[in-house]
Amino acid sequence: MKLCRIRTADGIVPAAVDAEGRLRSLEGHIGDFTCDSIAYGGLAPLEALELDDLPLLDEIDYAPILADIRRIFGIGLNYSDHAKESGLPIPEQPILFMKMCPASGANDPVTIPKGSEKTDWEVELGVVIGRRVQHVSVEEALDCVAGYCVVNDVSERAFQIEMGGQWVKGKSCDSFAPVGPWLVTPEEVPDPQALDLFLDLNGERVQTGSTSKMIFSVAEIISHLSRFLTLEPGDLISTGTPPGVGMGMKPPRYLQPGDEMRLGVQGLGEQRQVARAWEA
Repeated sequence: MKLCRIRTADGIVPAAVDAEGRLRSLEGHIGDFTCDSIAYGGLAPLEALELDDLPLLDEIDYAPILADIRRIFGIGLNYSDHAKESGLPIPEQPILFMKMCPASGANDPVTIPKGSEKTDWEVELGVVIGRRVQHVSVEEALDCVAGYCVVNDVSERAFQIEMGGQWVKGKSCDSFAPVGPWLVTPEEVPDPQALDLFLDLNGERVQTGSTSKMIFSVAEIISHLSRFLTLEPGDLISTGTPPGVGMGMKPPRYLQPGDEMRLGVQGLGEQRQVARAWEA
């Protein structure tokens, strides 16, 4: 299933995408999509629904895919060609950082932070955890997934690289975590390592990639993280970006107010964001 949350005049409505791409209301069938409701087995009652019998929604204003995304983990330099364009060595183990900002909707604007000159884009495959897990094997890791989504891992490169400390400063500014539009359940993604990704900036294709080029697979990432911390339902892992980010261009190119990003992952939908200047 393709699940989402839609902002309406009466509040946020849980919804599903039917075979024709139309939004169907799930009101009365689930309260909301939360960490608890997507936990293992929680979505099973929705599988029996006939989507064509459910009310259509006219609004297409996507809220974040969960009401309460618990934590956002990021994996850095997980495509060898992106590591190369960044001038950094290919990692021997997954590079972990955190995004501490709230998730935003797929088409919500991206705010360029005050004082920023290097705000960058990164299309990524997102993985939402669906069960509590520790020390899971690579072979069993995908059984822990509640669904997949598109993530734009927006990054401020000067904050990230030039100001000491960890990457979290450049990854966590307000609006830096657009997710969705949909949470796509695993039966619709038989192989997360066979998905194409793209990002267009003002109509120009700047990122093209495939998850087949990831250094560490989704299963390897989940297994690795679960060695060091307990993953919980509602945790989101953003798994790395292919080449084509602004930092890697010659000369570098960064977001300006009014720039439009359109990005997507095969089968998981598309996002569209317009960059805007920071205002007090």
